Amino acid sequence: MVTIPQASLRREQSKIPTHMQAAVYRGPNDVRVETVPVPEIGAREALIRVHTCGICGTDLKKIHTGSHSAPRIFGHETAGVIAAVGSEVRGFDVGDRVMVFHHIPCGECYYCRHNVFAQCPVYKKVGCTAGFEPSGGGFAQYVKVMDWIVGRGLVKIPDGVSFEQAAFVEPVNTCLKGVEALRLQPGETVLVIGQGPIGLILASLARRAGARVIASDLYQQRLTMSQAYQIDDTIDASGLNLVQEVRHRTEGRGPDAVMLAVGGNGLIRPAMDAVRFGGRVMLFAQTARGETTIDPAAICVDEKTLMGSYSASVELQDESARLVFNGEIDLAGLISHRFPLSEAVDALHLAANPQPDSMKIVIQPSL
Repeated sequence: MVTIPQASLRREQSKIPTHMQAAVYRGPNDVRVETVPVPEIGAREALIRVHTCGICGTDLKKIHTGSHSAPRIFGHETAGVIAAVGSEVRGFDVGDRVMVFHHIPCGECYYCRHNVFAQCPVYKKVGCTAGFEPSGGGFAQYVKVMDWIVGRGLVKIPDGVSFEQAAFVEPVNTCLKGVEALRLQPGETVLVIGQGPIGLILASLARRAGARVIASDLYQQRLTMSQAYQIDDTIDASGLNLVQEVRHRTEGRGPDAVMLAVGGNGLIRPAMDAVRFGGRVMLFAQTARGETTIDPAAICVDEKTLMGSYSASVELQDESARLVFNGEIDLAGLISHRFPLSEAVDALHLAANPQPDSMKIVIQPSL
């Protein structure tokens, strides 16, 4: 049994092992399934037994680029069951089904006062860990939730909602933040480049906001999935010139807005070329720091706006949770592959090298 001081627990816990499996990041493109200690918790913390953790593009970027020191345990789209609670935790009990936000802002600093929560120094601290430097920890059997996250970032899952559906609350929050930043008006046309799981969520939310949505992807299988989610106006970018085709479908102008849901910098210029004069381009997927090719006259002379949206917003937690929990969008239906923790390396490889038939990849330690 794991040694947790009784003073820090509300009640005695049982069946929590001393050690667990975890996918440990050891350096660039080096993740290994290892046995590590189960984290101990304090009086204001909680321990979650992970059921489902989605693989996010930010996890893959960190693993690929080596931007973070090793060792770490990544994974932050986490849903599971509370296995232990500290003695000072209120409102949560052992056995509660929950999802967790791994970032929560302080609510008081300059950036919080200006509603730029993702730039808050406290927000940038990760409040969930399965060991080592806190990095999310969802790619493990158990994850510790720290005190400021328990207070504002732990969300109960209603009865009848699956863990798989609930694991989408955090990514849906990030997508909702991006869509709201665009200030779409009913009847506007938005092009969503990329129809992986995030692109499809963005497209669904833009449609929900009243916009006409045009979606593009290189894989016809993904466009077929989009159509199943009522995104019917699609462009197969593998066989058509995207900029020319989207202008053809918008009376020669281009769309009012473009959302880029493909990582890297390579599609920024085409997105700027595609949008109409005076339109908006939202960079949503992970970009790379450094130089890229942007025509400054497109911003000055053509009055195009280049925008960015990063991570989640605490102001949208309730709305994003309601949207996910009410089943308005069948998010669990986006899951194409489920891997046990013992096969986490294969799961990460597939997520980093998407195939025509792959969408959302999740790791489920209980498999």
